[in-house]
Amino acid sequence: MPATAAGIGITRLGQIAVNVKDVDRAAAFYQDILGLKLLFKAPPGLAFLDCGGVRLMLDRAEKPEFDHLSSILYFSVPDMQGAFAKLKESGVRFEDEPHVIARMPAHDLWMTFFRDSEGNLMALMSEVTRA
Repeated sequence: MPATAAGIGITRLGQIAVNVKDVDRAAAFYQDILGLKLLFKAPPGLAFLDCGGVRLMLDRAEKPEFDHLSSILYFSVPDMQGAFAKLKESGVRFEDEPHVIARMPAHDLWMTFFRDSEGNLMALMSEVTRA
């Protein structure tokens, strides 16, 4: 019988690796622009930040086959318009404007996409309760 996630006790995502070209520049972006807490830096050029209990590891690719843009990270925010305005004011390059992706029974799912300091595509998402 194959092991399932429930069968081995996985409870949450613990860490996500984000490929970067310049760890210090990327760490500054995630800390100063996005407001994530820098946990620590470690040799040979790693930075670890906290995103609501999930650790982001910023790292340069060790091998050519790993040197690619990262998966899209979706950062959940309570105020989409406020977060969008603040990041845009900070010089963040957005791909689009905040928009509704899906209308759910009790809320609307809003998203907008942007690039980090390394060119990785990222997103803001917000579940907005309808009145």
